[in-house]
Amino acid sequence: MQPLSFSIVDVFAEHKYEGNQLAVFRHAAHLSTEEMLAITREMNFSETTFILSEEPVNGGYDVRIFTPKEEVEFAGHPTLGSAYIIQKDIIGHPVQQIVLNLKIGQIPVTFDEKNPGMAWMQQKPPIFGEIIDLDSIAAVLGIPASSIDPRYPIQEVSTGLPALIVPLKSLKDVQRCKVNRDLYFQLIEPLSAKMILVFCPETYQAGNSLNARVFGDYYGAPEDPATGSANGDLAGYLVKYRYFGNESIDISVEQGFEIMRPSILYHRASQKDDLISIQIGGKTIYTAKGEWV
Repeated sequence: MQPLSFSIVDVFAEHKYEGNQLAVFRHAAHLSTEEMLAITREMNFSETTFILSEEPVNGGYDVRIFTPKEEVEFAGHPTLGSAYIIQKDIIGHPVQQIVLNLKIGQIPVTFDEKNPGMAWMQQKPPIFGEIIDLDSIAAVLGIPASSIDPRYPIQEVSTGLPALIVPLKSLKDVQRCKVNRDLYFQLIEPLSAKMILVFCPETYQAGNSLNARVFGDYYGAPEDPATGSANGDLAGYLVKYRYFGNESIDISVEQGFEIMRPSILYHRASQKDDLISIQIGGKTIYTAKGEWV
């Protein structure tokens, strides 16, 4: 295998060595699926991406996303991180928008000219799936059923990568979650959603709107520090069920604080008739580069 250039970035990070780490490989069109998966397992991040095209193809750049377990159609921080590297290392100058050609389809990423490193991705409209009973999810999370907010459903939501959304009452309830691995795999086996996102309205940092944790051992990440896809699912859920009392939101969500990788994800979402529009934003910071030999 010829040496491959790669970059490591922190996505949804307000400062270096925060957020979710991502490895982005360039000039990867010649790699087979098996080689990409092997590299991803060696990198051992929650996801690794491979940029296939150095020039736009059908209006966008071809990118593939892998977890250590498998290729996925969409994931949030790989989308933002890959777009950042395309702008910085391939295009070489600031641009307003980059479109990624992913397995799920084309995802546009828009850069904020007034806020360096900040970008927004337009996600697919959410699809709402199965509703799960309160007692079974409480057992999986190792918390009493009384920790779950009964005003809202426990439901599968997908904007490309499904998550099971679980509303909790307090930060203490979020902190005490400890996933029972056996019960987790029993629960998700028949479900589309393999990730579980828990959230509450209390936060570590003043000014943030919600605290969230995301568990996804199925994908090789028992707990993820920042998950753009699951937060897109959450944004759709918050709007559908009017969690903040109206049909639109413009909020910040903290994640990863419990595992010492603090991350901030920004949500903009609104509903008009039956259509929910979702944008998830965050900052990307360049941390390292190298060659894979």
